[in-house]
Amino acid sequence: MRQLTSLDAQFLALESERQTGHVGGLAILDPSTAPSGKLDADALRTLLEERLPLLPPFRWRLAEVPFGLDYPYWVDDSDFDLQFHVRELALPNPGSDAQLAQQVARIMERPLDRKRPLWELYVIHGLKSGLTGMLTKIHHAVVDGMSGAEIMGLLLDMQPEGRELPQAPEADTDGEPDSGELLARALLGLPRYPLRLLRALPSAMPHIEDTPFSTLPGAGIVGDVAGLVQRVVGDDTAPARGKLKAPRTSFNGRVSAHRRFAFGQLSLEEVKVVKNAYGCTVNDVVVTICAGAVRRWLIAHDELPDEPLVAQIPVSVRTDEQMGTFGNRILLMSAPLLTNEEDPVERLRQTHDAMADVKQRHRALPAELLQDANHFIPPAVFARAAQLTFRLSTSRPGRPTWNLVISNVPGPQFPLYCAGARLEANYPVSVVTDGMGLNITVMSYRGHLDFGLIADRDQMPDLWKLMGWFEDALEELKAGVSA
Repeated sequence: MRQLTSLDAQFLALESERQTGHVGGLAILDPSTAPSGKLDADALRTLLEERLPLLPPFRWRLAEVPFGLDYPYWVDDSDFDLQFHVRELALPNPGSDAQLAQQVARIMERPLDRKRPLWELYVIHGLKSGLTGMLTKIHHAVVDGMSGAEIMGLLLDMQPEGRELPQAPEADTDGEPDSGELLARALLGLPRYPLRLLRALPSAMPHIEDTPFSTLPGAGIVGDVAGLVQRVVGDDTAPARGKLKAPRTSFNGRVSAHRRFAFGQLSLEEVKVVKNAYGCTVNDVVVTICAGAVRRWLIAHDELPDEPLVAQIPVSVRTDEQMGTFGNRILLMSAPLLTNEEDPVERLRQTHDAMADVKQRHRALPAELLQDANHFIPPAVFARAAQLTFRLSTSRPGRPTWNLVISNVPGPQFPLYCAGARLEANYPVSVVTDGMGLNITVMSYRGHLDFGLIADRDQMPDLWKLMGWFEDALEELKAGVSA
């Protein structure tokens, strides 16, 4: 039995009839390399059954504490049914990318069943390309980007024949706890929460505006005062900077229950040509491409603001010792998205400087900032408080904390195989919330960048246009290199 952290629980708390807290990935696989020449649900169930001892989160079921007095626990599901979690479907003819994206959006709209382990896997046939899709769907309370990559690493091999598996950790032999046991644990733990709050105050309060709780009234003043006190006593880690102010756009409102998904690829080699020409990083170029495409969308909708947008950029703070522990170890950083800069090359230069500042701020922030900030709220009211912060970001006449999410995840540059089928692409599928109706996640693999875009269906009905504008933004930067 393992208790969720407050950060894990936050991804459960944000869920409502309109918001879900799961993430996923759309893998495109070539079944011709598999031993049988095909890939179906039975082949993936066989693979999973073989590797389940190495994937304890796939058997974890949520155990809620009575009256919400404490954070929930993960317990091993004694009624685990692999047949339920692995499913199979086919697209109607012609099986276009648009049809595939629509099917992904529909699956991702549906919440996961909290009475079972919080994941599902779909094998999707009928793609126009003749390849096979595999959509994974797992709750963010179970994994972040790094631990999700660890899970995929256990499912994928470097050879179509598979590999010798490492020894599995010892299985949890504890029985499932009843509600009385969970309630007793919660009551025994109640005295710990005031102590956690006192320990969290010094490190979290000066940085409160770097957390989702910055939307709460007075948070900015409290953070400024706490930072000033720290600097007076000689603590040079306290922030002394002007906070980025996000303008409001049409994708910063209250989200509906419905989603749109779009995906596509760019050449990693072409991105590296731009990177080398201007002495920056691949991530600088990716963020600049996103800025160029979103700028085109804002212009098309006649709502380009004079100031830059503010992007939320998740950053892993997982240490080597924490690898294999699953759960969430992240910070949410803010970075300007320079949609207000017309010249693409100047936009790249300014982005490079801005991302260097983000790295510097990242080093100054405590690794457990989000965890510590969550300790300000007792578990019994945690879910309501988390949902309140999202509502405030959309209901107040002021500005949102962030406009959108941008995440760039480096991946392997060699072929990988799933049940013998070669992985051709891996498009991330992330989450949107009230106040942030657009999420752009990018993963590199085998010489290309795989873009996964998800948005609220009503706020961005033309999401596929944005994918095309990514290509245009890269071409503009390449033209600058040639010039």
